[in-house]
Amino acid sequence: MAKEKQLVIQEADITNNCPECFNQELKITFYQKHTFNALYHRTTGVVTHEIKCKKCNSIIYPVNWTPDIERVFDYYNKLVKPDRPAVRFTMLFFILLILMLCLVAAGVYFYLEGLN
Repeated sequence: MAKEKQLVIQEADITNNCPECFNQELKITFYQKHTFNALYHRTTGVVTHEIKCKKCNSIIYPVNWTPDIERVFDYYNKLVKPDRPAVRFTMLFFILLILMLCLVAAGVYFYLEGLN
């Protein structure tokens, strides 16, 4: 079963007012989705974000954003450089691939020897 993780690609402290407690200590975090499996590690192009108040620990959803928070979000969203979507195979994949190739080669060899 594949495990999915949201890995942090960028964090920034912003000084906008929290809509809940009106404190000026907010943190914006961008995440990228990664899928881990026994045979491969896949980096997807899915990037998500979260704005959280450091004082009241509330997550500020886009419905509650002020125009200032929207401008700051747009700025940091342009700065985010996610990893390229890619698939990296693990050592187990290559070991299984070599074993399968050896089994097919042995089968072909014994089949050709049986014809002679």
